[in-house]
Amino acid sequence: MASLHPAPGDFLLATCQGGAEAALVERQRVVLPGLVKAAWRRGMVTFRVPAGMPPPTPADVERLVFARTVVHSCGQVTGPDAGSLAARVHTLVGGHDWGEVHVWNRDPRAEGDPGAIRAAIIAALEPARRRAIESGAARARRGPLVLDCMVDSAERWWVGWHVADGPSRTWPGGIYPAVLPAGKASRAWLKLDEALATFGIDLVPGTRAVELGAAPGGACQRLLEAGLVVVGIDPALVDEHVARHPRFEQWRMRARDVRLKQLRGFDWVVADMNIDPTSTLAALERVVMAPGRPPHGIVATLKLPNWARAADLPGWLARVTGWGYVARARQLSTGGREICVVAERLAVSRRPGRARRRTGR
Repeated sequence: MASLHPAPGDFLLATCQGGAEAALVERQRVVLPGLVKAAWRRGMVTFRVPAGMPPPTPADVERLVFARTVVHSCGQVTGPDAGSLAARVHTLVGGHDWGEVHVWNRDPRAEGDPGAIRAAIIAALEPARRRAIESGAARARRGPLVLDCMVDSAERWWVGWHVADGPSRTWPGGIYPAVLPAGKASRAWLKLDEALATFGIDLVPGTRAVELGAAPGGACQRLLEAGLVVVGIDPALVDEHVARHPRFEQWRMRARDVRLKQLRGFDWVVADMNIDPTSTLAALERVVMAPGRPPHGIVATLKLPNWARAADLPGWLARVTGWGYVARARQLSTGGREICVVAERLAVSRRPGRARRRTGR
């Protein structure tokens, strides 16, 4: 009989954006200092788990920030074709109650078709488990056990497992599966869409949001689609389709030139500006510290001029926390060399009976 849960193993495999490996290791030293760095290739780092150290919790994984996904590594398989490799995958990991199979390429340029490889791995499962995965029934469970396969090349795969205990953990390789739909003003639409999905943000229709540095308007467009009333602040014009929306207003000026009394009454403040993170935080601070009711939440992108600035992340998060917010961060898979910070205000009271609704794309 198959065991319900694999042994944790001695190694963790963490994937990341190509180039973020050093930033990920630096963050690991802060969050999980007991781990020991092992193999390191573009887009991935493995860590040895010392004997007696408990496996990381979902909160630990989230705090790594630069890790797209973290899996318990079972090792590698090699072979001449997908069929033989798939058989070796199951020999390596053993029989378990797999709820899903995730396959992705370590490097987008790597050889190997993730869809075909996933099909080969599923085909090698026992019939009842194969039917459950193919029908989608296995995915209906909360926190399914996921068999992971990261394709290094057509002849070599890395194999592991994890429990899908959060939104990004349901995406192969932690890579957001959505693409930018036609007719959107910019990729900021997709980045905000991923942030909402990753952090489980509930946007209530009719509430007010302001975006600092709004042009050309992709994030504003996503907020409008969620039913919010939106103000965009930017000297440059936004996309005409956004500008014409009845719930949108643009203030054509720099964020620092807006009078404090104009910044009152917003429920959300969004920022995705191509400036230094300290300048972005200063602009956000003017909004959250303006007289009157502070915003409920913040969604901000902090651009990294170079990877070395990732070491400043603890200070940036501490600054946001000092405003009275619970701050979380992640390097989104749809973004570049940047960090998305989401913060929600502590002890927010809501009117009885008003449910928070999650909005679709």
